[in-house]
Amino acid sequence: MPLNQSTKKGVYQWRFYSVVLLLSALVTAILWRLVNIQILPGEDQGFEFLQSQGLARTLRTEVIPAHRGIITDRYGEPLAVSTPVISIWADPEKLLSARQQWPELLHAIAMSSDELNRKLMSYKNKKFVYLRRQLTPAEAEVILDLDINGVYGQQEYQRFYPAGEVTAHLVGFTDIDDKGQEGIELSYDQWLSGTRGSKQVLKDLRGRIIKDVGLLSAASPGKDIVLSIDLRLQYLAYKELKAAVKAHNAKSGSLVVLDAYNGEVLAMVNQPSYNPNDRSNLSPDTLRNRAITDQFEPGSTMKPLTIMAALESGRYSPTTTIDTRPGYMRVGNKTLLDPVNYGVIDVTKIITKSSQVGLTKVSLDLEGDAIREMFYRLGIGQSTGTGFPGEAVGILPNYSHWQPIVQANFSFGYGITLTNLQLAQAYSVIANQGIKRPVSILKQQQPAAEQVVDKKTAKQAIDMLKTVTQPGGTAAIANLQGYQVAGKTGTIHKVGASGYEDDRYLSLFVGFAPADNARIIAAVVINEPSNGKYFGGEVAAPVFARVVDNALRLLQIPPSNAEQHLSKLVVPATASGEPST
Repeated sequence: MPLNQSTKKGVYQWRFYSVVLLLSALVTAILWRLVNIQILPGEDQGFEFLQSQGLARTLRTEVIPAHRGIITDRYGEPLAVSTPVISIWADPEKLLSARQQWPELLHAIAMSSDELNRKLMSYKNKKFVYLRRQLTPAEAEVILDLDINGVYGQQEYQRFYPAGEVTAHLVGFTDIDDKGQEGIELSYDQWLSGTRGSKQVLKDLRGRIIKDVGLLSAASPGKDIVLSIDLRLQYLAYKELKAAVKAHNAKSGSLVVLDAYNGEVLAMVNQPSYNPNDRSNLSPDTLRNRAITDQFEPGSTMKPLTIMAALESGRYSPTTTIDTRPGYMRVGNKTLLDPVNYGVIDVTKIITKSSQVGLTKVSLDLEGDAIREMFYRLGIGQSTGTGFPGEAVGILPNYSHWQPIVQANFSFGYGITLTNLQLAQAYSVIANQGIKRPVSILKQQQPAAEQVVDKKTAKQAIDMLKTVTQPGGTAAIANLQGYQVAGKTGTIHKVGASGYEDDRYLSLFVGFAPADNARIIAAVVINEPSNGKYFGGEVAAPVFARVVDNALRLLQIPPSNAEQHLSKLVVPATASGEPST
């Protein structure tokens, strides 16, 4: 029976509402599911899960590099600073899948296709490989702008040394990972090194940072170090030592300048040197800080120390006479001789002329232990305490029985070894009238001091050492206009395969000025000069004179004879009474 009109209308309405209800239920179910997933906590596969999964794919922890502390000279001039650089690295797996972009990359990083392929394959399972290290930001930007999949940049710091080879042996250098390798950079690596920080960032699928999320820990820069050196004096000493080594065709050399007031190292230079900013052709032989690491027999520079032991014995004074005739003497199987027969001379002239015969007679009248004990008190045979890597202590033998020839050799500097820094420290005790101060390569406030030699004895030694640089002494060339200089020469035969060799020498000069109120102590070592001159008074003493003269003027130390010196500078008046021009 056919449905009437009203019945048909009811059926249609029922169907319509059923469909609307069904669709509403579906929408409600979908919305409820979305709410469960993205809003309500605690649901499996809920918003916390999805959010964590999303963050796991985009949220990363980045290292914040920390720069090393600055190394400066005593006046704040930078000797080592850190500059920001960028290293280019790659995800091997991603970069291997982007070979179509290799031509541009290879050109930018200056690498062949085979070389890049080998590197990526070698590190394929490690997800990280460096392509180029420590580029300038501008250089790195060229590579990163290529937008190559799997290639990224990483900020780092690179050490730069403004004074270059002039301070290389003292300051040292770091490796490519910014770890100290030589010098102060090595010995104070922990102090100079900073502490890296970290932060969370969001990255896109290409690994590019799109947002900083938050700081986890701040980077802490390394602590600064102030060295005791005066960069002006360092340049001056370096220039003079380099010129001398070249002029005498020597193998090497070293020079140390100390501040007599506090024992600080004002300059320390060596030859040959190297450029710490470009180590592509670095030779291991040039790395040593010879002033601290190289040991040598000090020869005649020990004679004043032996004489101080004689003065302390009470049996000798500066005017005590010694008969050196006929200019040589036999000790055991060895003949010791002077250049000429000095005849009967006093103890002072033994130092003035560096008489080997005279010193031997004095030393054999003493106990060997008395001489050794004097050497030890002045710092020989023990560390200077600088903490510098590779510092040598030297050799100061201690015999239970002193053979006469052993004692004689010992008294004039053979059979013992020391460093140039130890030699300078020993003479600083004399310069300071018997007061010993520890040497330091760091600027210090209140240095320790100890009276290790009687003041009268030290003053007598100073007066004797002044005669060495006066006319008739072995180093008159070391005398300075306006300043009194005290010092001692040394010319040492070097040891070879068959003993002491006749044609290989070490030329030394060590001294201080102004003599009676010392401010500067300097020790010069020239190793194997080979241009005809080899005596310490003609090879090392001129270097001392030029460095100390300029150092005293730079430090504005008034001349010893200031009134006389100033009178020479007075401009004579004209007949009218006005100064001439």
